[in-house]
Amino acid sequence: MRLGVLDVGSNTIHLLVVDAHPGARPLPAHSHKVELRLAELLDERGAVSPEGVERLVSVIAGAVQAAEDKGCEDVLPFATSAVREATNADEVLARVKADTGIDLPILSGDDEARLTFLAARRWFGWSAGKLLVLDIGGGSLEIAYGIDEEPDAAASLPLGAGRLTSGWLTGDPPDPSDIKALRRHVRATIARTVGEFSRFGAPDHVVATSKTFKQLARIAGAARSADGLYVQRDLSRKSLEEWVPRLAAMTTAERSALPGVSEGRAAQLLAGALVAEGAMDLFGVDDLEICPWALREGVILRRLDHLPT
Repeated sequence: MRLGVLDVGSNTIHLLVVDAHPGARPLPAHSHKVELRLAELLDERGAVSPEGVERLVSVIAGAVQAAEDKGCEDVLPFATSAVREATNADEVLARVKADTGIDLPILSGDDEARLTFLAARRWFGWSAGKLLVLDIGGGSLEIAYGIDEEPDAAASLPLGAGRLTSGWLTGDPPDPSDIKALRRHVRATIARTVGEFSRFGAPDHVVATSKTFKQLARIAGAARSADGLYVQRDLSRKSLEEWVPRLAAMTTAERSALPGVSEGRAAQLLAGALVAEGAMDLFGVDDLEICPWALREGVILRRLDHLPT
């Protein structure tokens, strides 16, 4: 069957169309992506602005049309932290339903972490042993750990690259004192959760998902996305520690010229690097591997698991 998964994230509205069958690997057939940066369209009350609502509805309508054009039998929509935390979330969801016909469920942070973990477990398999999975989104950082398909521990922290950039790093390049303050905030927030995970023992394999980690791995020398899904891509804490001060000294335009860094994500890369560095340091991770699958694939896999056989 052909399924579409519609991810209304803090940075991007992304429709991924796949050909999927129970017991088989979902095969990507089409991708429709718009960088909306919804987290930046909140007003001083934390509500999605009228302009933001209009743009959101328009982009979702376009994605729904693209899903129909590509022959999707069903669309699996969900929203993450930007909508979840908006003070007018109910109004936004009602407007989306009225104008597009889409009931847009909001995933909790725990749901995000668990579904991303499921995707990573299916990608790496049982031989990977105990997995620690890190995922930096636009609005939040998800962490999950476990040996089965359901993690033993999961957490969602308000440390997304978009959220931190708009709230802490307003200069271009950012002021060194702002970077220092953000670094302290990131590490203090992560440190509160470390004990919850460390009681399960050291992981056998540490993996990371998300555009932020992929871009950090790329600038540190990992293979290009054009080289394919099955090329192993790693990121070391040592290389990340070398890149953080370099990113801090760059303007957004200079970051966007780095290999693999998109213009729309360049402004957020430093904040994402500070989160990645802090997480790797506090969890004692020297090296991690990039996982091609993440939340969207987890949503698809969970849906396939519940289809009648």
